[in-house]
Amino acid sequence: MKPKAAPLPVCIIVRVSTNKQETARQVQELEKLAKERSWRVVEVCEETISGSAKLEERPGLMRALELAQAGTIKKVLVHEISRVARRSSVAHTFVEKLEECGVSLYWHAHNIETLMPSGKRNPAAAIMLALLAEMARAEKDTLKERILSGLAHAKKHGTKSGRAIGRPTGTTLETADFLAKHKDVVKLLKSGQSIRNAAKISNKGGSTVQRVAAAMKAAA
Repeated sequence: MKPKAAPLPVCIIVRVSTNKQETARQVQELEKLAKERSWRVVEVCEETISGSAKLEERPGLMRALELAQAGTIKKVLVHEISRVARRSSVAHTFVEKLEECGVSLYWHAHNIETLMPSGKRNPAAAIMLALLAEMARAEKDTLKERILSGLAHAKKHGTKSGRAIGRPTGTTLETADFLAKHKDVVKLLKSGQSIRNAAKISNKGGSTVQRVAAAMKAAA
């Protein structure tokens, strides 16, 4: 009888921009995926930092590289490319360093990874990586421009505010990141869903959806 292959060792990377955000959902989904595919999760690398930070400033990415260079893992799992970085240069450098160790990056949102079973680079993933990384950066830039425009409009009309427009009370999360984090809610609200329905469909709290709606209105 052929011996059963050992589970493939992997690590999970999850990132949020503020300690007010939760990583539990990202971790649960990726752990479920690993179990379904008989992968063994060696470590979960969590970090609270902007996706625009440099590679050396990213403890989660740096820890994953340590594991890859030590031969401890064969795959890195992330929910989506924006969790790796919102700077295409950081995403590409990270992937290249992983590939030098024969480690593949898998992102769940598109069910694709950077290396094929043969160990060769997946050209489709390389193209998608470049596109998604650039889209993540552009998305943040667009949101920032809208927020700055909203602030300028508020200032012109004499609106007084001690915090950035649309920023939820009690958090230091940048509005652009806040809306990007809840882009599913943004999409639902834009499609005409009520706050109640959007909360139910996205499985998020009503107060969160209300804050998203307020941020959208302020940034419009």
